[in-house]
Amino acid sequence: MSLLLKDKVAVVTGSTRGIGFAIAKEFAENNGATTIVCSRIKEQSERAIKQIRGGKAFAEEIDVTSDTSVKKFMQQMLSKFGRIDILVNNAGYPFDSNIWYKRFHEVTDEELQKIMGVDVQGSVRLSRAVISSMIQKNTIKSSAGGGGVIINISSTPAIAGHTEGAPYTIAKAANIALTKCIAKEYGINGIRSYTMALGNIATMATYDSMTEVARKKAAEEPPMKRWGRPEEVAKIAASIASDSFSFATGNTIVIDGGTVLW
Repeated sequence: MSLLLKDKVAVVTGSTRGIGFAIAKEFAENNGATTIVCSRIKEQSERAIKQIRGGKAFAEEIDVTSDTSVKKFMQQMLSKFGRIDILVNNAGYPFDSNIWYKRFHEVTDEELQKIMGVDVQGSVRLSRAVISSMIQKNTIKSSAGGGGVIINISSTPAIAGHTEGAPYTIAKAANIALTKCIAKEYGINGIRSYTMALGNIATMATYDSMTEVARKKAAEEPPMKRWGRPEEVAKIAASIASDSFSFATGNTIVIDGGTVLW
């Protein structure tokens, strides 16, 4: 088995369940990465790593909405592991039907900020901290396997638009812009960045919360006529985080079975 991420240290935020957990599991079990599973509650991270068989997985606590928490986390990670090679900004504000089904002009500043605070500001805050360490720990510039990788999670409505969930769409669109800023500014330091724009992926937060009729309707949207699986997203994440993508950066990779052709 080829270990795409052998000897890499990876941080995956919001990784105690769903897509984040699938990514952490794939990194650690199948690709040789030392993987830090993160959540706001360390006990949840500890339960999650017990489900990862093989590989090196460690449980940590972080609140991406707190600058103090992020700084403390970074100090601990650099002390324990010496560096961070891969960051996956997966933490996001949970689905809230009261916000999702509001029309755009009815969304309050407070509701918008709840989502932006996690999805955007959280990703910015942690990326900023990790980039600083990547620059300090890596002297190789613009070479294959150089400075590090940052992956931001977005969704297809950020590209194609949607009639619901405006605050979520706005936040996810900002994450695409964040990826491009990092790619342009820090390519010289060998740091690569990517966005994964996700379509209908079957997680507890989506598939399990829908009616059977809604599930079937969503499955008919892509040309592949099915839902995606978290494990499929995870394998793509491992691939783009590896040195196989050494001369690609700033890309938005759409994972939706072909619904949005970008």
